[in-house]
Amino acid sequence: MSRPAHRQLLASLLAAAALFAPLPVLAHDEVAPRPVVTSKEQLLVAPAGARRYTISSIAGQHGEIAQWTLPDGQIAYRMSMSLRGWITETDQIMTLGPDGRPTRISIRGFTDSGDATEDYAVDAAGVARWKTSVDSGEAPLGAKRYSTYGGPWLAGEADINALVAAGDKGIDMLPSGHATLKIVRPVTVAGPNGPVSLKLAFVQGLGFAPSPIWLDADNRFFAFAGGMSLLPAGLEALGPKLKDIQEAETAALVREVAKDFLKPANRTPTLVDHVLLFDSLSGRYVADRAVLIADGKIAAVGAGGQVKAPARATVIDGRGKTITPGLWDAHRHVGGDDWNLLQNLATGMTNYRSPGSQIDEAQSIFKRRAEGSLLAPDGKVSIIIDRKDPLAAQGSLTVSSAEEAIAAVRQIKNAGMWGVKFYTSMNPAWIAPAAAEAHRLGLHVHGHVPAGMRPLEAVRAGYDEVTHINFIMMQAMPQAVVDKANTAARLEGPAKYGKDVDLDSPEMTAFYAELARRGTVIDPTLTVWEPLMTSDGSAMPPEYAPYADVAPPTVARGWRISGYPLFDGLTRDDFRKSFAKMVGLVGRLHKAGVRIVAGTDGYGLELVRELELYQQAGLSNAEALQTATIVPARLTGMDGRTGSITPGKVADVILVEGDVSQDITALRHVHTVFLDGYRLDGAALRKASGLSGMPR
Repeated sequence: MSRPAHRQLLASLLAAAALFAPLPVLAHDEVAPRPVVTSKEQLLVAPAGARRYTISSIAGQHGEIAQWTLPDGQIAYRMSMSLRGWITETDQIMTLGPDGRPTRISIRGFTDSGDATEDYAVDAAGVARWKTSVDSGEAPLGAKRYSTYGGPWLAGEADINALVAAGDKGIDMLPSGHATLKIVRPVTVAGPNGPVSLKLAFVQGLGFAPSPIWLDADNRFFAFAGGMSLLPAGLEALGPKLKDIQEAETAALVREVAKDFLKPANRTPTLVDHVLLFDSLSGRYVADRAVLIADGKIAAVGAGGQVKAPARATVIDGRGKTITPGLWDAHRHVGGDDWNLLQNLATGMTNYRSPGSQIDEAQSIFKRRAEGSLLAPDGKVSIIIDRKDPLAAQGSLTVSSAEEAIAAVRQIKNAGMWGVKFYTSMNPAWIAPAAAEAHRLGLHVHGHVPAGMRPLEAVRAGYDEVTHINFIMMQAMPQAVVDKANTAARLEGPAKYGKDVDLDSPEMTAFYAELARRGTVIDPTLTVWEPLMTSDGSAMPPEYAPYADVAPPTVARGWRISGYPLFDGLTRDDFRKSFAKMVGLVGRLHKAGVRIVAGTDGYGLELVRELELYQQAGLSNAEALQTATIVPARLTGMDGRTGSITPGKVADVILVEGDVSQDITALRHVHTVFLDGYRLDGAALRKASGLSGMPR
């Protein structure tokens, strides 16, 4: 989920999205492809009798997809979706051959990731050709099936039905990959008009992990469910029920994985000797150190060769390696995807701060992790509060008054959560009383800045922390942008005007100084905006390029995007200049003494790139690494037990190949993860989490 709309909303559907939201293709035969479209008025219009599905979450309905048959027999789809202002408008026309496989696909429209144009065609010789905004190719079709890069999600039903028919052998996909589907069990749920008979299935091969899909009683695609669900119109109430069932089934799968890693043999003492150590407290690297881990704790730290290994200890030669506190992702939405938590461990993340989860999902993670049935980092969770509105955040507690906002704060406290996160559609007048109640209860207050407010006003109203660098840039935006910050204007404003902002003006300098004086924390998530603002489809975004060769092909293909659609005569170079100002803004904040915490708002794979960007902003290597170790530990109050390699602290530590002091990207080369003192092999973690090897 490289784009904010998907990274924040579809964490529980990452693998499913590989089926329903891959991307583009272009026909290469005698029939000319449909022209590129730039407005929804140029797309197909669904007839009144079309079959309809809705896209919904607990916050309400966010979009619709229609399907119908054209007079010439072609199958048509039309998707329209708005996620807090992030717009998707696409259509798809598909021609089926005698064997039921598509011989032609034409997709048009746009998403928050750019142009959705895609064309695919099979010629008379059986050669398939495709073109998208990010790739093109050709290959003999044979027995394979083309997997689209994008298009209306419901169009993925054809692939699901084909996988059911293929049975255990599965299907080879174009451009690459192999997918299988396994039906797990029948399920009957109560619908609005009586019982609904369904079957839960898992698709393997198109995502990092098995992806749940729902079939009807005839083994045809019915729905997918999650943080956002795609369901037949009128059956939206089934979403939470199906989500609970599939998450219980997934929990059973990950329980076996946890059992394999969290065994006594992996908690015996370990001595890592002659290793380069990152001292997060002092912000420096120390050569030739020895670290002893025993009984779940950091037992001793000393000079290389001077710490004695206990009997039966595992000794690891640390030469050529670096040992650091386990990494933190301070913007990692947890819940609904246990497999992604496992992958976080595989990439060195032992802790997280989730700035927006659902209460029941967070409580389930805490409980299962404590009992050893879930292999996951440890962390703290905030819950989102937003005003009841069509633009409300998915998964949020929605409120209609200051009194309801205060009641929601109390609900969050009673649920045992760490903080509250206010969102962009909140009434600015409700922030101060709700924040005051949160502080009275000992909760952290952070979030997006509500439309109509500037970040300094939010801080003065009670924010301890501002999330996303674009909201910090709002301090310098025209009022018309600030007033619409609960729409796509929160990106489009900074993208348009950011390049011209004087980061060293007296007004901005005074702004930084007040943030520092108040102790405000900034969570920049630069890696959310870099692909959107700088990508043009010609290359893999740097967030994902190191993982492209070890990720499933469909996932890697989806990481390439053509970039946020241009507007108002702006160029991609203009967007890149504005992004450079965002990076510079992080540097100015840090220089002024404002605390920065590293977060991704994505898979978590983006974390090391986030640190690279901090170095570009002017932070030193060590200062950048502190933002992902001791700084978030202190922010969450967990620094007494983690965040540094200090005797007595819990052994949340990672050992990586290479010298991180010389190249911070060596953090991607995880050799061993120590989680609560368990010694977890990096290669085994990668394999279990869907990565086929060490990233570059």
